[in-house]
Amino acid sequence: MAERIQLPTGWVTFVFTDIEGSTRLAQLLGPDYRPVLREHRRLLRRTLAGTGGAELLTEGDSFFLAFADAAEALTACLTAQRALAGHDWPNPDAAPRVRMGLHTGYAEPRDGEYASPEVHRAARVAAAAHGGQVLCSASTARRAEPLPSGASLLDLGLHRLRGFDDRERLFQLVAPGLERQFPRPRTADAVAHNLPTQVTSFVGREPERAELRRLVEEHRLVTVLGAGGAGKTRLAVELASGVVEAYPDGVWFVDIAAVTDPGLVAFEIAAVLGLRPEPGRPMVDTLVEYAAARQMLVLLDTCDAQPAASAEVISRLLAGGRGVSVLATSRESFGLPGEVVWRIPPLSVDPCDDGAESDAVALLLDRTAAARGGRQPDPAESADLRRVVQRLDGLPLAIELAAARLRVLSVGQLAERLDDVLGTLDAGRDEPEPPPVDRGWMGNQQDTVDLVAAAAGATPPTPATRAVQRSATERHLTMQATVTWSYRTLGPRAARLLRWLAVFAGPVDLATVEWLLGDDPLDPLSVLVDKSMVLAEPHAAGSTYRMLDPIRAYAARRLAEAGEEQAARNRHVAWSAHALERAHLGPDGRPVTLSLYALDPLAGELRAALRWCATGGSAAAGLRLAGGLDQWWRERGLAREGRLWLFRLYGRIAETGERIPEAELAAAYHMHSLHAGADGEFAEELRYSQRAEAAARQAGDSGLLARVLAGRAAPLVDMGQFAEAERVCREVIDWAHSQDVLPDALLAVYILAELLWRRGALDEAADLLGAARPVEATRPVERGRRSVDMLLGMVALARGDLIAAHEHLLVALRSRMTHGFHGRACDTLNAIAVRCMAGGDPLTAARLFGATQATRANLRCTPGIYGGYWADQQAELRRMLGDTAFDDAYAEGAELGLDEAVALGLDVEHPDLAADSTRFRTTQAPPAPRQAAPESERRPAGQTERA
Repeated sequence: MAERIQLPTGWVTFVFTDIEGSTRLAQLLGPDYRPVLREHRRLLRRTLAGTGGAELLTEGDSFFLAFADAAEALTACLTAQRALAGHDWPNPDAAPRVRMGLHTGYAEPRDGEYASPEVHRAARVAAAAHGGQVLCSASTARRAEPLPSGASLLDLGLHRLRGFDDRERLFQLVAPGLERQFPRPRTADAVAHNLPTQVTSFVGREPERAELRRLVEEHRLVTVLGAGGAGKTRLAVELASGVVEAYPDGVWFVDIAAVTDPGLVAFEIAAVLGLRPEPGRPMVDTLVEYAAARQMLVLLDTCDAQPAASAEVISRLLAGGRGVSVLATSRESFGLPGEVVWRIPPLSVDPCDDGAESDAVALLLDRTAAARGGRQPDPAESADLRRVVQRLDGLPLAIELAAARLRVLSVGQLAERLDDVLGTLDAGRDEPEPPPVDRGWMGNQQDTVDLVAAAAGATPPTPATRAVQRSATERHLTMQATVTWSYRTLGPRAARLLRWLAVFAGPVDLATVEWLLGDDPLDPLSVLVDKSMVLAEPHAAGSTYRMLDPIRAYAARRLAEAGEEQAARNRHVAWSAHALERAHLGPDGRPVTLSLYALDPLAGELRAALRWCATGGSAAAGLRLAGGLDQWWRERGLAREGRLWLFRLYGRIAETGERIPEAELAAAYHMHSLHAGADGEFAEELRYSQRAEAAARQAGDSGLLARVLAGRAAPLVDMGQFAEAERVCREVIDWAHSQDVLPDALLAVYILAELLWRRGALDEAADLLGAARPVEATRPVERGRRSVDMLLGMVALARGDLIAAHEHLLVALRSRMTHGFHGRACDTLNAIAVRCMAGGDPLTAARLFGATQATRANLRCTPGIYGGYWADQQAELRRMLGDTAFDDAYAEGAELGLDEAVALGLDVEHPDLAADSTRFRTTQAPPAPRQAAPESERRPAGQTERA
């Protein structure tokens, strides 16, 4: 250094500069690098040293200068950066990007140099800067007055400089002609992550967190798949926050949602890691080189925004170094070697084994308390809370949105409104426009990406792509926006299949999907499963496919908008009719004994089909579907629902004027009459019985007329007109004999047998039932009920023949439970309770009575013609046991489920095995039959032993 240079003393501002990526620039330019370096030095000497700075050291591409005045130093740096930016370099790749750092401290030169820690602090400030950026310490900022015209200092917060224990507040020089947006400073921060801070508590998901953590520890690429709003990001961030200490070089969150150009994915990741593009080098190469020697976890969120580009960058990162792991969230997998795909399940909606609320209810409780100012929901709302989460399929975003609605609605009101899922959840959330805010370096990361990408030659974002970026940030504001995010990525076939699948209420198998489309659905179905819009659920018999309810609601809207609803829903009605027909047939296509269990899984689909028939489809098709559910409705305690569907279908007929054959009307009215009787509506029962007869006579079908006429006795029994009912039954049976349609009159046989039992004509009842047994065996829709055995068991009880009663009743009970006739099984259990009383086992009898009553209450079954008899027997049993013993045993039985009660009934010991059995004695005196009470003492509430 020349002796004539006068070095400043006292408060000195030190300036360090160097070229970012100088080694790469030298490799790129080769022999042309030296002229660029020389020109760079010339510009800096003219603008830095030429404005009062003392040049202490120039080595390679670096400068070290000292200024006596901090403001002058900042002005010199601003002038230098503008000169570099405005210079005409040989080509854009040759432009050197110079970083500059300033720090002011007290120092005195000795022997033409400074030996002070302030020099090292200034060097560390410069090392934290990026190319084109000017950083200064708080000490320089305090003394840099006045600033150049139009310039200001942007506070970047506290940072720990390498080699220093304390934290330094850094400021960035901002002025016209300088870049503004840069990645975070390259400092040695203690917390090596940028995970977003959550403002709400994380609820539940303990098993999922444990499983996902194990996968991340064992595999380098784990992709969390799920539908929009399933909670992928929240779970991934929660997991990542717990493993920060396991990655010395950090855990880094990168949101791909706002990336509008596949070429910018690498830039997005690089911006988070604090990397800048190197001249003439692909950004992904810079990224891979940086990551190769580091041990870190990269959390790539919403990769489905740019799946192919994300897959390429991930593949390069994993191949470039063994210390890098990737946890990705997406709605579709990448298909990369070594990728572990983990599908996030919906939140559990069923209560825990220990009685605690499910995760879904816990989340709704937490968010509801927040929406209501900290006030927890009332315990009385628990049942409605469970209804809400079950209706929302445990989808976290849907639950969050539902909780917001609870500021306005009660939980019960919300549950009632969820038939319109999207309309209810998205109410009041119409495309909000967020106000402009200064988001800091983290929020402006996309602007940084845009700038560095533009510097590297990438296309700058247009207003249209900015709109896409805004939609990306708002995609979780409404359910519609969330699903639209995925829907817009579908091809025509996949989009059509999604729309058409909305007509199904529950899971479907591959054959059903193929039947719906009339084409091979494998390709579009695979797309929907891959994009997490349809869930594939493997089973031993084959996979089934279903949509979460919010997605189904969205797809249904799209179906209507596309003008395809009529065709799709009519197709679904046809499928429902076909499925109902198959439930009555065996593998060989021949009728089999009707099992109501075969109808249970179809109930949701049949209700959906009925809804369409009653609102936009064919009422005739709806009546046929309703007929297929005839016995199912009554045996499941849903007679009222059956009546309501029929009323809606009648309304549809009146609305459209659709022509319905008289035979079909007669069958519907007959079914309606039986539903009304089971529901205790006796006047309605009689009215529809009369309508059924009139329509059946118009139809001219003898078998149909026999079935309808056989039901005419039912309302008479229900209204206590037993003699008239018996007369009607005999007339119907005689007429059916004459027309050779006796099998169609079986209901009249059953009712007549009940009436004969009631008045003690046991021999006639037994003969009538004996003749009916072979007829019943030919009727697939009736033989599973084993009504003949049930009634013979009741006759045997009245005769005191416990052995015959036991055998008949157990046959009836097994058959009824085997074929799903739960309401009728209750009658049989009551009869077995009476058999236990007579057989000396009163405690079992009381338990069976208690279990039956609890089940009947759940099924909303009326006691029928036996109601008074059961009441008398229970009163007698109470006298036998005493109030306390009876009540205890009865309550114990009420705790049993139907299957447990049936098992108890079937375990009753056969009378032949009892020590005092009289079956094989030479003389036998059976107990005298108990006569039924006079007709005037009873008025039964309904009928159970009916077709």
